[in-house]
Amino acid sequence: MKAIEKTLDLICMGRVAVDLYGQQIGARLEDMGSFAKYLGGSSGNVAYGTARQGLRSSMLARVGDEHMGRFVREELQRVGVDTAHLITDKERLTALVILGIKDEDTFPLIFYRDNCADMAISSDDVSEEYIASARCLAITGTHLSNPQTREAVLTALKYARKHGVKTVLDIDYRPVLWGLTSLGDGETRYISSERVTEQLKEVLSWFDLIVGTEEEFHIAGGDDDTLKALQGVRQVTEAVLVCKRGPLGCSVFTEQIPNSLDSGIHVEGVKVDVLNVLGAGDAFMSGLLRGYLNDESWQQCCKYANACGALVVSRHGCAPAMPSKEELDDYLSRAGAVTRPDLDDRLNHLHRVTTRNKHWQELCVLAFDHRIQFEEMARSCGADINRIPQLKRLILDSAQQVVAEMKLEGKAGILCDSRFGQGVLNELTGKGWWIGRPIELPASRPLQLEHGNIGSQLTSWPLEHVVKCLVFAHPNDEHDMRLAQEKQLSEVYQACCQSGHELLLEVILPQQSDLNEEHYVTIVSQFYDMGIKPDWWKLPPLSAQAWSKMESVITERDSHCRGVLLLGLDAPDHELQQGFAQAAQSPIVKGFAIGRTIFAQPSLDWLRGEIGDAALVSQVKHNYKNLIQIWRSRHHAQ
Repeated sequence: MKAIEKTLDLICMGRVAVDLYGQQIGARLEDMGSFAKYLGGSSGNVAYGTARQGLRSSMLARVGDEHMGRFVREELQRVGVDTAHLITDKERLTALVILGIKDEDTFPLIFYRDNCADMAISSDDVSEEYIASARCLAITGTHLSNPQTREAVLTALKYARKHGVKTVLDIDYRPVLWGLTSLGDGETRYISSERVTEQLKEVLSWFDLIVGTEEEFHIAGGDDDTLKALQGVRQVTEAVLVCKRGPLGCSVFTEQIPNSLDSGIHVEGVKVDVLNVLGAGDAFMSGLLRGYLNDESWQQCCKYANACGALVVSRHGCAPAMPSKEELDDYLSRAGAVTRPDLDDRLNHLHRVTTRNKHWQELCVLAFDHRIQFEEMARSCGADINRIPQLKRLILDSAQQVVAEMKLEGKAGILCDSRFGQGVLNELTGKGWWIGRPIELPASRPLQLEHGNIGSQLTSWPLEHVVKCLVFAHPNDEHDMRLAQEKQLSEVYQACCQSGHELLLEVILPQQSDLNEEHYVTIVSQFYDMGIKPDWWKLPPLSAQAWSKMESVITERDSHCRGVLLLGLDAPDHELQQGFAQAAQSPIVKGFAIGRTIFAQPSLDWLRGEIGDAALVSQVKHNYKNLIQIWRSRHHAQ
């Protein structure tokens, strides 16, 4: 076989599963009331973590042909992991793990892996050409515990050796997965076993790099004394050995084992308050591989590794807690001053904004989240308010047809409420649209929320739904008004940060106030001063000069802000055209979120009974298409 181009940095081969993390910190698994669902499995976590660190990672495993398997595949794909060799197993289910955080020393864990998909991988699933296309192959020890998966691993290792692919082993010792303890005892990390030691030693010579905790080297080397265990491993392999030592950091041994662990290449750990040790090893490996595959020094590799591990132990979950490259570099630049990463505002903001799943370069949003306006329309023509949900479904039909006809996939969105539009939200969720939904009590000033406490609301929201909050504000608001609104907005922002939902903050000057457009720049600055950094702003059309000032404020205060969507306020087409043209040179304006200009008149006619469903859909389509065309011609309208 001729030389194959190295299109991948890393192939991860081993466990990939779904983690169900108990959300009540300090409770027993028996007492958990709810669970958060994350990507899991050591190899899956490493593929995910290294992709976040900028490596071209790939996953070699199996998942079930069901919802959990699709979740695993989609989660990996969201961060850029290649899944062409993540095989769908038609006969087995995706593995599950149930975990909890009782205290800093107690992490109950149950593996549900009986005949699971990832343990069905065989040598027939391993392509020589695929292995040869990578610079590195990373294996986890679990797949050495079963004859079939062991044979698959050895096949991959032989191909790797043949084609000059670096090989890495994460010992990843779980006694329960080697059949050494009861099925429900996933928490036990170490049980000595001559059988396991023998089976590990048989394959250690295949690896260039071996990583493990002290206890994992105990099992690999066959001795409960760490130095003797390392010496036992060195007898059968020339691999570089990296021994993880928890808060002490790690030690690297490139040649013979010295007389003390500190005599190797020792890199001190980062001091943090531990919330959750589960997955810290996978984070460590992700950081280590970033440096290893970029040919950096062992000291730098271990700095990445220790910092990744420190960040993950301070957070809930593993895969979603993995830092991005930008976040990790920021942390390393000031790690000594950040003892509680989970409480560091800058770090938490970076984690939030640099790990977003989807990017929107342009958005044409049809906004029909109005509630008061639809009710007033219905009352004005004597129509039953109960017809409003049907009306909103027809407006959605119009939007869907426009997207299909204009090929707007990935650039379309809606704003819709749950009071009249829950069916619309259910219909569109999971289809790749941008979806926003309002939380404000319509027309409230000071701001009030329509359905009460924001935290309790968001527990039932799909994560893809964007929280839209409209606030009527003015820079010269009286002290009590401003204080009340700031308190409410701070609670909304913190709730979104906690839940993982994005926030769109819509700002409108009150009608009976001074409507100078410069006030919008001031208000946005005031919100940033409060520490509120929404993912999106929704603002009215401004002059080109005002947009220049707004752009400076937003990019200086939050360079990761997704941008601005223009609101319409029922303006006619020619006014919107002028507004779009004024925003044409501002890259922060990503599109529009406009409604009444599009749906108002057709909806009134429909509620009066003057037109039927087909005519309504046709007219809304025409108006929506027309607005999109105006938006896209904005540069020519200047």
